[in-house]
Amino acid sequence: MFLRNVFMQFSENPMLNKAAQQYGLKLGAQHVVAGTNLEEVVATIQSLNASGIEATIDHLGEFVTTEQEATQAKEAILEVIHAITSHDLQAHISLKLSQLGLDIDIDLCYDNVREIVELAYEHNIFINVDMENYDRAQATFDIVKELHKVFPNVGTVIQSYLHRAKDDIEDLKDFRLRLVKGAYKEDASVAYQRKLDIDIQLLELIEYHLLHGQFTSIATHDHNIIEHVKRFVEEHHIPREQFEFQMLYGFRTDLQQALVTEGYRVCAYVPFGKDWYGYFMRRLAERPQNISLVTKQVFTKKTNTVLAVAAGAFLLGRLTRKK
Repeated sequence: MFLRNVFMQFSENPMLNKAAQQYGLKLGAQHVVAGTNLEEVVATIQSLNASGIEATIDHLGEFVTTEQEATQAKEAILEVIHAITSHDLQAHISLKLSQLGLDIDIDLCYDNVREIVELAYEHNIFINVDMENYDRAQATFDIVKELHKVFPNVGTVIQSYLHRAKDDIEDLKDFRLRLVKGAYKEDASVAYQRKLDIDIQLLELIEYHLLHGQFTSIATHDHNIIEHVKRFVEEHHIPREQFEFQMLYGFRTDLQQALVTEGYRVCAYVPFGKDWYGYFMRRLAERPQNISLVTKQVFTKKTNTVLAVAAGAFLLGRLTRKK
């Protein structure tokens, strides 16, 4: 719990994020972030596609506080759509509404995301609106539902640690959904705190949407949940075209390839961009064991245990000395 809280605090620190941009992909992030520019991420996805894995692309963006920054984020995502088309990639888009101005002005955010969804619709590309922290959940659902009235190529995410998740999945059963455990630190008044409760609800959400909903992205690295899903779809004769297993780029690559070999659809969540630091810290906060997964090629096990803490202190120190 201590390490989780430390990593989450790092992920929310704009000073550390700014400092990290000056040094490129380091500290293990290069293993889980597919580059800082569009050319690098295209090459990564071409390699994934060649191995039978599709991709959902996230152009990373943190701490958007001005209309100009939100507009720049929108333009960057539009470029990703054109790259998917021009390179014939097996990929779609994942985006966060805070990056497009949700915390600045809801109308600005809606206009930005609508422009993205409309262009993607013209190119037959799906747009997944990621779920962020609880305070942004209802606004995210409202925007997605409004867009879906016109554009069927938009969907969103249900987080199983939220108490409201069962109501949300019933309300959104006609949408393509990604089902996840949840990555943000939330209060017990709105979210389950025990892993067992979160896992049980995730399985219930998966089963409900597979039986009653549209296409389902099952986003987990948990082999127990994956094996449960395999048994469930066989027992209920659910076609494999109706769902996919989705995992983070750089994690459990052996499992991803094994699932492809078994004939399942697999999609990698592929982040890229200069704002990699917040994403990297959240991945470590989800499971401190991830430190070993992303740095085992370089560091010893003992070093891995304190890597992210040292990284934050290092970047903060460098930034302070520059002032």
